[in-house]
Amino acid sequence: MSISFDKALGIHQHTVGVRAKRAETLASNLANANTPGYKAKDIDFQRALSAATSEAKIGLSRTNNRHISASTTLMGEQKYRVPTQPDTGDGNTVDAQLEQNLFMQNSLEYQASLDFLGSKFKNLSKALKGE
Repeated sequence: MSISFDKALGIHQHTVGVRAKRAETLASNLANANTPGYKAKDIDFQRALSAATSEAKIGLSRTNNRHISASTTLMGEQKYRVPTQPDTGDGNTVDAQLEQNLFMQNSLEYQASLDFLGSKFKNLSKALKGE
């Protein structure tokens, strides 16, 4: 009898990747809070998660038959966020306090996903040991 990791781990294996990608995006926003003309970006978590769970792939075209065929998984498309503050004159739309709050919330949810995955692996280990 084989173990299906997709069934055993559930959705948590996908949430970790999406949350990590969102953390990178939010960190980039914070790093560019004082960069003139920088536009704040974010990832729609629900859309990115559904793309990750459906394993939507983009095929890359080959120009020669000897080229290796490749595809990539859609992890989450970055989109510009609607500004919550008036323009300060430099064209930057990053609200540092909002970004910090979103980053903290995302990191808590990331840790929760890791905890869920840890418990799943712990249960699988117990099942393999016969406990």
